[in-house]
Amino acid sequence: MSAPTAPTTLSGAGRSSRALRMAARRRTQGGVALFMVTSAIVVLTIMLAEFQEETSSEVAAATAARDAVEAEFHARSAINLSRLLIASEPTIRNAILPLFMMLKRKPPQLPVWEFTDRFLGAFNGKEESADFSSTFKTPDGEGKNLGLEKGHFEISVVDEDSKINVNLGAANEIAHIRLARQLMGTMVGAQYNPLFEARDPSGSVHDRLTICQAMIDWADNDENGYSCDVSATGGANSGTEDAFYASLLKPYKRKNAPFDSLEELHMVRGVSQDFWATFVDPAPLDPRKRVMTVWGQGAVNVNTANAATLLALVCSGAPTAEICTDPTQTQMFLMGITMARGVSMGAPIFGGPNDFVQMMTGKGQIGPLFAALGMKPVKFQSETEFAKTITTESKMFSIYAVGVKKGYRRETRVKVHTVVDFRAAPALGATTPGSGVPGTVPTSGTSPTTAPSGTTAGLTTDGFAAAVRPATGGQTVHFRVE
Repeated sequence: MSAPTAPTTLSGAGRSSRALRMAARRRTQGGVALFMVTSAIVVLTIMLAEFQEETSSEVAAATAARDAVEAEFHARSAINLSRLLIASEPTIRNAILPLFMMLKRKPPQLPVWEFTDRFLGAFNGKEESADFSSTFKTPDGEGKNLGLEKGHFEISVVDEDSKINVNLGAANEIAHIRLARQLMGTMVGAQYNPLFEARDPSGSVHDRLTICQAMIDWADNDENGYSCDVSATGGANSGTEDAFYASLLKPYKRKNAPFDSLEELHMVRGVSQDFWATFVDPAPLDPRKRVMTVWGQGAVNVNTANAATLLALVCSGAPTAEICTDPTQTQMFLMGITMARGVSMGAPIFGGPNDFVQMMTGKGQIGPLFAALGMKPVKFQSETEFAKTITTESKMFSIYAVGVKKGYRRETRVKVHTVVDFRAAPALGATTPGSGVPGTVPTSGTSPTTAPSGTTAGLTTDGFAAAVRPATGGQTVHFRVE
């Protein structure tokens, strides 16, 4: 028999090597697990950050859109309140009628629109409402549901009838002559000669007559060139319109239609940036100082027109007067008008067009005062015709409203510009027989519930006429959200 074998045993070195291998395996497994956990955490962190960023962006976009809508409607509310204020001017004027009856004068139109921001303070933000209360001494806490909680509006109303209307070029021949004289009166003065002697980037020179003709030819409906030389009997055709626009690097045609916006003047020959800043809009941030417009009833309101516009009007009716040729007389007139406006504190100076004519000729109540300042009387070519170009009643208004919505660490502002025509607006509180609604007329056609077959309910002829009929707040002819 063979002898039994002894059991094999590992040496100390073997046991140590095995333990090391097992420890290394465990470390490897632990590292893989740690790597997987870390990778998962990193992926989840990236996903969470991206989700948070997207959510924050969406919330910010939604908040901005919400604030923009609120700001826009703040501005719209200011516009509607301004239209109501303008419509109430005849009522306010009637309140002072007895005073003017004692003076045997007709009360002039009161420029209430120039104080719109004050009058509408009660409907504005907290600061503006407090300012309204302190100005008009109204008791605090009496009004209910007035004012804006987390926002306000900024409002400015400018009557377009205080500007020179370049769209007269799209009217009849008489309007062409009137516009030509006003444009030439605007550009009068030797101090502006360098502007009309300089060459534009294309090397062309545009003098006063050329620019005046270009403005009228752009808006008229024919292909005949118009001569702005109205020193004798009036303007006349000067052959066909030139081919200036066809010779440009990027040619285009004349519109031969009314201007849609004042910015369209930039397309007219000779209207450079220097010309714009001098004769069209000297102060872009203050529309009251703007000289020209594309809206207006034609005649210029001498009670609200700025001094430069009044000078242009005077020179259109008396181009050879010293006030138009002598810089000293010019400055004296501008200074006199500014002083008179300051003394009147916004109240209208002229009761009618004839009062302005009397002042410029050295007559009436104000004429001698201007003569005492050293201003020489003006002799118009025709006082009757000149009086037709001016007025003391404004009917076209630009309303600039800015709605402001305050948020967390930011402020949203939306600007709205609208132009309202009050020429055909009914009086405040006026009603037609059977209506009951101020400023509206009843529809006498078929009622919406009994519309005949083949027609749309409510869209009868009388109903459409009533829908487009100007309301008490005037008719909107231009609206733009910026």
